[in-house]
Amino acid sequence: MQLSTWLAFFAAAWAISLSPGAGAVAAMSAGLSHGFRRGYALTFGLVAGIWTQVLVVGIGLGALIAASSLAFTIVKWGGVAYLVWLGIKQWRAPAVPLAAEDDEAALATRRDLFVRGWIVNALNPKGTVFLLAVVPQFLDLTQPLLRQYAVIALTLAFTDLIVMAGYTALAARVLGALKAPSHIRAMNRGFGALFVLAGTLLAFFKRA
Repeated sequence: MQLSTWLAFFAAAWAISLSPGAGAVAAMSAGLSHGFRRGYALTFGLVAGIWTQVLVVGIGLGALIAASSLAFTIVKWGGVAYLVWLGIKQWRAPAVPLAAEDDEAALATRRDLFVRGWIVNALNPKGTVFLLAVVPQFLDLTQPLLRQYAVIALTLAFTDLIVMAGYTALAARVLGALKAPSHIRAMNRGFGALFVLAGTLLAFFKRA
């Protein structure tokens, strides 16, 4: 991949990461509920989900998902169900301030957040279709594809790690400063509604 091509994709990667979506909502929700240090573990799951999407597109399964009605429907409704479930869980979360980050359950919680982030991005056919539409424009078919896909995956990971850090920190520092139970309950329900909205929008997403 030539430098000029990579720079163009690098700019596109920032636009992809900054676009509001389920990943951003999940990152802010994690920051609100767990603070920055623990909540940021979700971002690594989001990145792993992106890498899964790139791998799926790279080996050709992405084309199958985009072309097969059954495969597309299975992935889409799996993602819808998970986002709605996250929304209900967030809506019903107890109205308590941020939990301490040094308790014994921290490692398990980080693992759970990582898995949550991975599912949010991996079970999103919009991401698959988007990568199928965008990535080929930056590939040089006369050069080894594996190296180019690796560059694309690392570039997307870099921008997402930075952008989601901002989303997580915003929630942890600004929203996390709220102490009144009524305020925290309102925030939980707000993010719960956003998860459900993201799931609803995904439900209406159709193959091109």
